[in-house]
Amino acid sequence: MIRVGRLAVLLAAALPLAAGGAAAALLAPGSGVAAGTTTAATTTAATATTTDGTAVSTASRVVAFTGHGWGHGLGLSQWGAYGYAKHGLAYDDILAHYYPGTTLGRSRVKTVRVLVAQKKSVRIGATVAATVADGAGAKTALEPGTVTLDAKLSLDGRTALPPPLTFTSKEPLTVDGRAYRGRLVVQLDGKQLDLVDTLSLETYLKGVVPAEMPSTWAPEALKAQAVAARSYALANLAKGRPFDLYGDTRSQVYGGIAAESPAASAAVDATKGQVVLYNGKVADTLFFSTSGGRTASALESTGIDVPYLVPVDDPYDSLSPYHDWGPILYDAAAVARRLKLSTSVQSVTVANGASGRVKTMLVTSDDDAQVALTGNQVRSALGLRSTWFAPALLQLLPATRTMTYGGAVSLTGFVRGAAGVSLEAKPAGGAWAAAGSLQLAADGTFASIVRPQVTTWYRLAWGSARAGLAKVTVAARVSAVVTSAGVEGTLGPAAPGAPVQLQQKAATGGWKTLASTTDDTSSAWRFDGALAAGTYRVRAAPGHGVAAGVSAAFTVQ
Repeated sequence: MIRVGRLAVLLAAALPLAAGGAAAALLAPGSGVAAGTTTAATTTAATATTTDGTAVSTASRVVAFTGHGWGHGLGLSQWGAYGYAKHGLAYDDILAHYYPGTTLGRSRVKTVRVLVAQKKSVRIGATVAATVADGAGAKTALEPGTVTLDAKLSLDGRTALPPPLTFTSKEPLTVDGRAYRGRLVVQLDGKQLDLVDTLSLETYLKGVVPAEMPSTWAPEALKAQAVAARSYALANLAKGRPFDLYGDTRSQVYGGIAAESPAASAAVDATKGQVVLYNGKVADTLFFSTSGGRTASALESTGIDVPYLVPVDDPYDSLSPYHDWGPILYDAAAVARRLKLSTSVQSVTVANGASGRVKTMLVTSDDDAQVALTGNQVRSALGLRSTWFAPALLQLLPATRTMTYGGAVSLTGFVRGAAGVSLEAKPAGGAWAAAGSLQLAADGTFASIVRPQVTTWYRLAWGSARAGLAKVTVAARVSAVVTSAGVEGTLGPAAPGAPVQLQQKAATGGWKTLASTTDDTSSAWRFDGALAAGTYRVRAAPGHGVAAGVSAAFTVQ
């Protein structure tokens, strides 16, 4: 069993692990979460789309989340460290702020083994002559170029070599085109190959720091990241395996030579060998992207009290684009399915910890079933950026309704956990515009009367979020009067030239058009001539956002 820090295990159990977490994740949404590295959130579960900064969901019932920060919240906030560095704080003071009670010391570890690939077949390349030594001590010289190693440990299909195989060269070696410094050791693990890059700790960090923090950031921030990354690596070394660290977010993102940058390498060199210590031991220096203004407590997040992973103020974290986030919108029915509820979400309540982050969330469905989750479980299930969030529920009904011109429709629904929600309307051929505020009852329900003149769409507006979509189709109002001279009537709304049809009910039950005309400038129309016995109606189709309407049926004896 791989032995890593207990905090890393607990966070990994609560959150999905995925490749990613590179420096770009600090600046834009990504899809990975690691216990000790940059964390990222995903909104792929959301039914919402984003247009010009506005989150939009057409679901009739929506769960909306707003929040602060990005990541697990423990230890060093990378955006906060960047802010402190821009305000003149040195890297050692930055580290002391985020890891209270710690000191800086020196590492005794000089070399690390990093698992960079696990594959059934791999291409290993060298730009100059290389050597491969097998487990029996025999060495084979390799010409510059690429060889293919399969799961039988045979090079280019030749006789299999006894493991482990160690590849060395005076220039960096490549694994499927990606270049690494150091020597490559290949072990057979079942039916796949484990490729381990063995190199100095400092060289390893030069491929880590720029993958975890943008190299364009202030030098003191990069130095703080270098020391935190060095400490985290040494505090979470794997035991009982032929490698010490994973090359991805299971440990830290290690990008090899392609990730290196002069600025990050300078930060590693400037802090060579330095680690964060607590009571003489290397501290488990977790770090993450954005705190939202205050870091979290390990005790609150994981149940383990770590004296140096306690909440601290993070005033310069506001530089992050994810200091505040949301609303992020989800179809309430989809949320219910993710949480194994059989009907849609009816209510959501949360209990917050001392840091303001969600400790537990209770979700109740329409059939009164309930599920209770921790903040970390909610974050994992829905891909939220952090556990510092607040949920809201918004519903708008009906989804569709047809009314006759001149009438009214009641739009109903509820708003829970959100203030300042209003109504927007988009008439046919027009644009979205404010349509009035909502008067909420004590339980959050509302009923808003609307009187559209043409077919109109309605939705709820809350800050930068737009939720629900109710379509009210307006049909023409047609009045008809039978006279001795024929049939006459009016049309609403006024639509001069609109087609008007006289229809008779057929024996089969359908309607047959007998004559057609158009209304005049006063919206009046007429059909001359006495009608034979039968059942009739008049149909008019004004268009321009008004659906076809029919008069009440009338019978001629």
